[in-house]
Amino acid sequence: MNALGFALQTPAKHGSGDGFVIRSVGHRTTSAVRMLHPALLAFLILLSPLVSATAADAPVDPFVRPAELERDIAFWRRIYTQVSTGGGLLHDPVDLRVVYEEVAFPERVSPQQRTRLLDARKEHYARILRRLANGATDLDDEEQRIKALWPQDVAGARLRQAAGQVRFQLGQSDRFREGLVRSGAWREHIRDTFRKAGLPVALAALPHVESSFDTHAYSKVGAAGMWQFMPSTGRRFLRIDAAVDERMDPYRSTQAAARFLEQNYGVLGSWPLALTAYNHGPGGMRRAREQMGTSDITTILRGYRSRTFGFASRNFYVAFLAAVEIDQQPQKFFGPLQLNPPDASRVLVMTHYVPAANLAEVLDVPVQTLRRLNPSLLNAVWRGSRHVPKGYPLRLPPQVDVQQAMARINNDAERYDAQVADVQHRVARGESLSVIATRHGVSMARLAELNGLRRPFNVRAGQVLNLPPREGAAAQLARAADAQSSSSSASPVARSVSAAATYRVSRGDTLSGIAARHGLSEADLLRMNGLRNRNLLQVGQILALSPVAAVVSDAAPNAPNAPNAPNAPNALVELDESAAPVAALAALQPQPSVEEAEPVDEPQAERDGPALVPGTHTAASADPADYGVRAGGVILVQAAETLGHYADWLGVRASRLRQLNGMAGTAPVIIGRRVKLDFSQVDQAQFEARRLEYHRQLQEAFFSQHRIAATAEHVVRAGESVWLLARQRYDIPLWLLRQYNPDLDPQSVRPGLRLIIPVLEPAA
Repeated sequence: MNALGFALQTPAKHGSGDGFVIRSVGHRTTSAVRMLHPALLAFLILLSPLVSATAADAPVDPFVRPAELERDIAFWRRIYTQVSTGGGLLHDPVDLRVVYEEVAFPERVSPQQRTRLLDARKEHYARILRRLANGATDLDDEEQRIKALWPQDVAGARLRQAAGQVRFQLGQSDRFREGLVRSGAWREHIRDTFRKAGLPVALAALPHVESSFDTHAYSKVGAAGMWQFMPSTGRRFLRIDAAVDERMDPYRSTQAAARFLEQNYGVLGSWPLALTAYNHGPGGMRRAREQMGTSDITTILRGYRSRTFGFASRNFYVAFLAAVEIDQQPQKFFGPLQLNPPDASRVLVMTHYVPAANLAEVLDVPVQTLRRLNPSLLNAVWRGSRHVPKGYPLRLPPQVDVQQAMARINNDAERYDAQVADVQHRVARGESLSVIATRHGVSMARLAELNGLRRPFNVRAGQVLNLPPREGAAAQLARAADAQSSSSSASPVARSVSAAATYRVSRGDTLSGIAARHGLSEADLLRMNGLRNRNLLQVGQILALSPVAAVVSDAAPNAPNAPNAPNAPNALVELDESAAPVAALAALQPQPSVEEAEPVDEPQAERDGPALVPGTHTAASADPADYGVRAGGVILVQAAETLGHYADWLGVRASRLRQLNGMAGTAPVIIGRRVKLDFSQVDQAQFEARRLEYHRQLQEAFFSQHRIAATAEHVVRAGESVWLLARQRYDIPLWLLRQYNPDLDPQSVRPGLRLIIPVLEPAA
């Protein structure tokens, strides 16, 4: 009997029925087993393998639902199913059990009148809370009601805090219901995408929180589409340019969401944290985990404090759990619902550039139908200032025969081999002049000169920039790119470019020296290689010396190809430390906060952001690296950084930092190691802002040329280094490899170590 390995506990109550709970007790025989009737015992012996198999096969819900969070889930369940956008709840933002009032707005009142009404009610409850905090005993009925909402032992300080933060949450039940109906078109595709990626299928409910399954959703902070991708995060996985914004494509954006969530889980190892990182960022959640010393989601939601971990981030996970519950049993909350039928559109991959109006005419499909089926094609395409791009997967009504449609296009359509040339560019949120210049194949200096811009070349969202005609270097780049795409060979462009068109960086090289040896200016060398900092070079880095060679750099960025490339993962070249510091980076522009808006009606909520939790969208950065300053003025060295960078950002000489850290004059900084800084000239906040801006621009420029198509796993073999894997085998920058393996120490790589490798493809 000792081999049974289980015992019977007393019957336990679960819902409406009673039943046994079988508990493993190792190899001990308990009194409960010894007291069983022999016949029953024999039956249980036969049953035990089936019980074990059933327990082993039972799926484990990766989204834990601790009892301590049920009050928060209940709040969002109420918002999503009981309160419409015609009203909302006045509540405490910390303890969601405390709801002071359900507000129902009168009909035909303006948003301004709603705001005044809410302000008056907030002040009403603030006065009561201040009286309670001061220990008032002569309470009227209303004050008694408010007091009863709080625990009996609530402290006066807590009530005073509550008086200053009475919050309004707009109801969402009508929007959630509409989202359920819309979800019918996409839910099976989304579930299938996550299932194939090996991700929890419950993630298919996330668009309820993000956008109510609205493929055209767009927020004032720039988040777009069903999955509410911010531009910087979206460009990692999606095509975003003047003709196409794949954030609006329900198919492509779902694949991107899966890749982003997969990365988050790989970095954080916990689905509650990975999901919260969808909004707060993997870097933010890594800091939360480090500061709290745990991955427990309840502890983090209750105790973590950060300037950026606001109401939306703190409520993202519990709102998602409420959405999953409603999505799984919608009839329970909304009664019978008729969901939209699954999308049955057909796909035709464009072989040429074709004007949208001409395409509609040739296919005999109304323009509005094409526009509805292809939300990722931007207004410029429908206005005619851009063509439907070559390679674009055009979606057509289900009754259209794709083969016949292709034949019609080939025979009758206006077909072009190139896109309409740009004459102007409207600046999108988050774009810098350097990225715009790279995208259009012009130098930043030329673009600044053409538009009368002065250093530090700040541009703002919505600003319209004039572009030079496509000629000279830009035309060469375009022709080289066309030659690459039209070649029947799989060989890279690099094979058609002579060795003299590129240069491999050696230790001791400076950008000015390389430029002088090859008859170029530093500005030309920076422009052709998409570099932003003259002091950032790496040993073995390949520099293009001609505009055509720059295409090689785009297709295979800085990939050493010599057999004797140095096996030195941290051989970062610190160039010319005595040179004048690089011009200070532009101050970061504050982003508007939709959390502060507290929408008072549905139109305002749509303008501020379509999410059902105000402020909900994908993180502005998928970078999990820690760029903050730690206690004692210490930082961790990240990839693509040198001591010269730190000196520049701090306004001190690099020799001062070497002295402070006891470093020899030729010793490079080592990724992952600690460096102490001198904050005598700038404060920590300024340093962090400059450091973050540097990495933002570095990554923004890279993802204007590349995007992440998938991930792969690599098991390290003897003799392999991280540097060689990144630069030679997988052709990715070290900083990107580190983002997918943030705890990787390049100095301690051992055979058998498993690395996640992002697989790149060229941007459009």
